[in-house]
Amino acid sequence: MGDAPSVGAAVRAVRHHGAARAICATRWVRVALATVGMVAAGGGSVLAQDQYTLLITGASGGAAYTAVHDEWRSTLVTALRNLPGFDDQHLIVLAETPGPAVGRASRDGVRQAIDRVAERMDGDSVLYVVLMGHGSFDGVDAKFNLVGPDLEAREWSEWLTRVPGRVVVVNTTSVSSPFIERLSGRRRTIVTATESTVQRYDTVFPEFFVGAFVERAGDADKNGRVSILEAFDFASGGVRRWYQEHGRLSTERALLDDSGDGRGREAGQPGPDGLMAATQFLGAGPVRASVMTDPALAPLVARRDVLIEKVQELRGAKEQMSPEAYLRELERLLVELARLSRRLSPGSS
Repeated sequence: MGDAPSVGAAVRAVRHHGAARAICATRWVRVALATVGMVAAGGGSVLAQDQYTLLITGASGGAAYTAVHDEWRSTLVTALRNLPGFDDQHLIVLAETPGPAVGRASRDGVRQAIDRVAERMDGDSVLYVVLMGHGSFDGVDAKFNLVGPDLEAREWSEWLTRVPGRVVVVNTTSVSSPFIERLSGRRRTIVTATESTVQRYDTVFPEFFVGAFVERAGDADKNGRVSILEAFDFASGGVRRWYQEHGRLSTERALLDDSGDGRGREAGQPGPDGLMAATQFLGAGPVRASVMTDPALAPLVARRDVLIEKVQELRGAKEQMSPEAYLRELERLLVELARLSRRLSPGSS
């Protein structure tokens, strides 16, 4: 079964080296990320599901910002429309100035959009929420700036509980880090442009996040698709280079959380986050072009998704378990996940 037995042996051996336990667990997560990412983005191993995207550019705060936000929004919409299976009925766009197929980015507009999508989704559907514009922090909670009263992270979390399927939220604004703590949970993937509420300056993260989808620039494994994890890594790298090239101290560090622990991690850093994001692809429409050609593989993909969720749940229960019990269960899940992913890999026998 390829790498799975050897990595499993490494995990077992580490039980006798307490200081190395966390290092081994991290390596295991990297193995799982590699196998899951390869399978999810490879030769048609994604189950049929409906995908919806809610794209919002909020209150601009001035003409210069309006132009930039409009460019980001239109560029991302164009990229989505170039994806197989795109359906305008699965895309909702809100902006400061309403127009054809564009609603108002207000509290009422957001609430109506979420209600509208929630009515159409089921447990297998995915809603992607992308926020671009300005953020603020009042000392208690972060807000995404809208036309009229703003919407706090706490409220976003409450409103999104109406959605029956998975939820992916990408907040590209400044002081967006509280969205990790507030929105984190089972079946949720949260990306924020900043790691701290002191990072209050306008971010360049959205420019590179959008850029990841333009001609699939963020497609790291060159399989024709850009996952949320790939877009996160691509944008994070772009942000680092931007600050280096401009000779400025970085005022933003993006985080990704899909393990439900409310912490998140930076790109390239160790941690459990990324397993789910590697299987999620921003889109709008029924995923039919990506459905596997061999129906017999469907149960394997379903089991893979269950295992990913169990890894996330285990991470959340880590503090209530002994280190030995935690590592033992982690090994069991990831050995099965690695073996299963290998069976699903294109060209495997």
